Amino acid sequence: MSDVMRPSGLLIAAPRSGSGKTTLTLGLMRALRRRGVKVAGAKSGPDYIDPAFHQAALGRDSLNLDSWAMDEDLLAALAARASDGAELLLAEASMGLFDGVPAPPGRSGASADVAAALGLPVLLALDASGQAQSAGAVAKGCASFDSRLRVAGVVLNKIGSPRHLRLAREGVEAAGLKVLGALPKQADVVLPERHLGLVQAAETAELEARLDALADFVAAHVDLDAVLALAAPFVAAASPRVALAPPGQRIAVARDAAFSFLYPHILAGWRGRGAEIAFFSPLADEPPPLDADCVWLPGGYPELHAGRLAASARFFAGLREFAGERPVHGECGGYMVLGESLTDAAGAIHRMAGLLSVQTSFARRKMTLGYRDATLLADCALGRKGQRFRGHEFHYASIAALGDDAPMAVAVDAYGGAPAPSGSRRGLVSGSFFHCVAEVA
Repeated sequence: MSDVMRPSGLLIAAPRSGSGKTTLTLGLMRALRRRGVKVAGAKSGPDYIDPAFHQAALGRDSLNLDSWAMDEDLLAALAARASDGAELLLAEASMGLFDGVPAPPGRSGASADVAAALGLPVLLALDASGQAQSAGAVAKGCASFDSRLRVAGVVLNKIGSPRHLRLAREGVEAAGLKVLGALPKQADVVLPERHLGLVQAAETAELEARLDALADFVAAHVDLDAVLALAAPFVAAASPRVALAPPGQRIAVARDAAFSFLYPHILAGWRGRGAEIAFFSPLADEPPPLDADCVWLPGGYPELHAGRLAASARFFAGLREFAGERPVHGECGGYMVLGESLTDAAGAIHRMAGLLSVQTSFARRKMTLGYRDATLLADCALGRKGQRFRGHEFHYASIAALGDDAPMAVAVDAYGGAPAPSGSRRGLVSGSFFHCVAEVA
């Protein structure tokens, strides 16, 4: 790999989920952008909600960096792509800084692995509620747990009073770490939530006002100059590596409130390879363009729009016509729409495309979550028979009836579970609940 030093960067992390990483990240992104800093964003792990908020805060795509699904060469290539034209890369961690899955060193999916691979210093968001000087012990533990990392500073969160701040600050400084700011308890800056995490950025009421309020909040309580001073150049690579090869020269991608999610790094990679993306809206009853080489139905929330989708006759007719001649692929929500029917949370059954025989349901919600390593059992839009892909599942839908289609792939989880069939395929149509993050090189 040919390495070059890229703009300065930081990983914003925390000892656990719910510590204020997203509040701090979005506030810093918008506040620094307002100061004229060219800021880029990234998200550690497979989460697809936070990068959409990053995009809204920055006005540019934020890419995922996943140490389980991506090798170091791909991480470096995507870090270069994410930070192209920027002065500062702010990467948001997932879960706790060291939380991952059983894996060889550096490939656990933990945000610490991303920071170590790229050489990003860590800014620790530390929830100090329910403790005082003990915050210093937590911060010191994070700073010393992994010798590959440098915890460069701390921002305290959920501070209840000046006395609380004084004691927590003393504890952190006694541990030899800098406190760059302290965010008081303030419920009105919290973003709304829904069953799959945060409400999507496009659905958040008065999003611009909320982001400006976060920026004001963070700027008032965090030393922005000190944050900028902590950032350091990181390792990136100007490389043609892409996570997933384009499935055609012209790719028809569904995009609207029902089909809202496709990893930005996948789209960027397709475009980087010269592919043309043609967006269309099933909710507007638009058929896929017949001059495309492939149709891609991303994930999203089709269950919230099932009745409207079921009535989209032009969309379904065009999709069926397309599938008779060229490949169609669906991920998660797209997979459900390719099936026979979708049962919504109220128990109403809605007819879908019928291009696959699977029937899915939200009537009995059951969370399925985790990494998947999938090997294709036949050629499809995703790739060739025998190719391996790493990705992620996160859904509450269940399969009411699988039907008689052949499985698309065989998949294993990250915990050594037995290989199991995954998805469905029929003719030129394929789909699964699996969101592809990257092909295994």
